Amino acid sequence: MSDAPRTATRERATKETKVAVSIDLDGPGEIEVSTGIAFFDHMVEQLGRHGGFGLSVKARGDLEVDLHHTVEDVGIVIGEALRDAMGDKAGIGRYSSRLVPLDEAAIEVALDISGRPFFVYEVPFAPDTPGLGQPPYDPQLTEEFFRALATAAGLTLHIRMRSGRNTHHIVEATFKAVARCLRDALRVEGTQIPSTKGQL
Repeated sequence: MSDAPRTATRERATKETKVAVSIDLDGPGEIEVSTGIAFFDHMVEQLGRHGGFGLSVKARGDLEVDLHHTVEDVGIVIGEALRDAMGDKAGIGRYSSRLVPLDEAAIEVALDISGRPFFVYEVPFAPDTPGLGQPPYDPQLTEEFFRALATAAGLTLHIRMRSGRNTHHIVEATFKAVARCLRDALRVEGTQIPSTKGQL
């Protein structure tokens, strides 16, 4: 394992958004999230809190047009920062799976820090499901966030709902389950790169 700190800072600026992310995988460190979307801020905070790493996210986007641009771009930049902070991935656990409940909701996540982006998402929401918070966060954006994060970070990520009725509970359990899997998979257990290929 390298002695280099597992930290990274990434930025992304487009005509639609401006996003800056800092991450410290060996935190816990401070957690600060500001995107202009209150419910989404609360969810992204769960990644750092339950993932056990320091996380700073600052984003400004064209929320008057749609929340989609901001949510997706935050996912991209967190994924890029996560990929950079992992370095050569020597010694990490690599795999993790969890079934995380939140009251009636239960979300199952399986994660492989594989270097090969692949995303499976089976958490159905009706198109007319009311948004959460102000401005209203469309729960279907959760899929877009995690797809962007998994692709940018190079993760194989499966998310499935085993039960759930309350929208808030389902979304929050999803963020917490992914966070807990990241915590397990990123934990340093040895010195070798966990792959017969010699790299991830």
